[in-house]
Amino acid sequence: MPLLSPSTSNGGSMSYPEDFPYPSQRMPVYAGNVVATSQPLATQAGLDMLRRGGTAADAALAMAITLTVVEPTSNGLGSDAFALIWADGHVHGLNGSGRAPAGWSMDYFAQRGGMPDRGWDTVTVPGAVQAWIELSRRFGRLPFEQLCEAAIRYAREGFLVSPITAASWAKQALDLKQQPGFADAFMPNGRAPAAGELFRCEAQARTLELIAATGGEAFYRGELAEKLAAHSEACGGAMRLADLDGHRSDWVEPIAQDYGEVRLHEIPPNGQGIVALIALGVLEHLDLARYPVDSVDSVHLQIEAVKIGFTEAMRHVADPAGMEVSINDMLDTDLLAARAAEISMDSARRYQTRLAPQGGTVYLSAADQSGMMVSMIQSNFWGYGSGVVVPGTGISLQNRGKGFTLQEGHPNRVVGGRRPFHTIIPAIATRGDRPEMSFGVMGQHMQPQGHVQMMTRVFDYGQNPQTASDAPRWQVLDDLFQIGLESGFDPEVIDGLQRRGHLIIVDPVDTGFGGAQLIRRLDHGYVGASDHRKDGQAAGY
Repeated sequence: MPLLSPSTSNGGSMSYPEDFPYPSQRMPVYAGNVVATSQPLATQAGLDMLRRGGTAADAALAMAITLTVVEPTSNGLGSDAFALIWADGHVHGLNGSGRAPAGWSMDYFAQRGGMPDRGWDTVTVPGAVQAWIELSRRFGRLPFEQLCEAAIRYAREGFLVSPITAASWAKQALDLKQQPGFADAFMPNGRAPAAGELFRCEAQARTLELIAATGGEAFYRGELAEKLAAHSEACGGAMRLADLDGHRSDWVEPIAQDYGEVRLHEIPPNGQGIVALIALGVLEHLDLARYPVDSVDSVHLQIEAVKIGFTEAMRHVADPAGMEVSINDMLDTDLLAARAAEISMDSARRYQTRLAPQGGTVYLSAADQSGMMVSMIQSNFWGYGSGVVVPGTGISLQNRGKGFTLQEGHPNRVVGGRRPFHTIIPAIATRGDRPEMSFGVMGQHMQPQGHVQMMTRVFDYGQNPQTASDAPRWQVLDDLFQIGLESGFDPEVIDGLQRRGHLIIVDPVDTGFGGAQLIRRLDHGYVGASDHRKDGQAAGY
């Protein structure tokens, strides 16, 4: 498959054509060190760590920790996290997702009439804090306490709420104000703060200071753990001190798929990154680059490949302890070629699989002048997650238990001590023995299909990362048949997709098209991009 590269000039150095075919509020950022997040204050916290001599890992951690304060609508101190790191000549993977309380079982939920959408019976052990510690120990250079400084300052002194975050906050507060502890922590004066309004949370500041001072121990085995367990028991939840004490993050071998001259790396299950790998493995057999960018043929093939990826993932992906089909089998070249042959250029295929609704995630990326790149993501799942906030701590807890199924015999069924199917996925692309791009597209099941769209736009069609982010997106919706399109697609493309049988919805209500952050390596430095769909910023020096 021929891949287009950035143009070269000035003696062969890599550069991009300066054309921007899509409406945009952003420009690409070129620098020797680059960071990108969905919230400018977090971006600046990461840049500050690089200026102080920190690594890309230090920058990523400062941003991740700060985001729990300044973008609480998508993540928090009770989040899970995953990371991919290019260092020492290869890609490292960190699974920082938590496991189900030991007391959970199929019978546990059968006796309760099923799993609720919110509350303690959706909360798995929060993994983000331990992931921060692991990443800092292995790839950081600065003291961990220093990485928490900006977050503590914004929690204690306050920060001005950004517009998109404010809109999400107001919407979620209506549904969550009755959840234990939520209103006390996140609804000062009985409402969500407006854009530009100062918000502070002293309880978060004190919690972050405890985490910093104890290297996370207080969260899993100390004072904070005792508060979590006591609140769970008081509310009838199953989580206990032993569940928190037993938590660990795992360093894992990333899974990968070749796509032309590049290779995409993803976190292995329990994550859904394999959806993107399957889709690209299918497209590898279809020579996508021969069709023009944004053409009906190109979009149709990508949609059909993503459907295949989701169908396989929904059937097989779970905690590795429960999976019955291996990753190697799912990525078998002959199998992917056979699936590619099933795609018709003339008609959309219908599948029975359905995707779970909702989502709420932050993604961030960092790259330093030594060559280290970090792709990191953390999430409370449904916005604020479970809606539960542990009193006096500012810890908002995820509802990742909703990633399990209550279907008997399914590999992803609820089992105490196992991790659920996870939607959040960071990505890194490499070329040969060098990193090529660190990126992610936050937004629940938009994530793997966002990865496919970024990969094809950058590597098939030669778009710079900001242009790839700015472009209108398509999204396979929950029933794997309806297709959401953002405004901006040519009417002829919409008509062509409809003629092939796709049920098209333009700008569907309550459907987000994700938020991308991308950093691509150049010959001398990087180019960074931040999605205009979020409040964020790419920055560098």
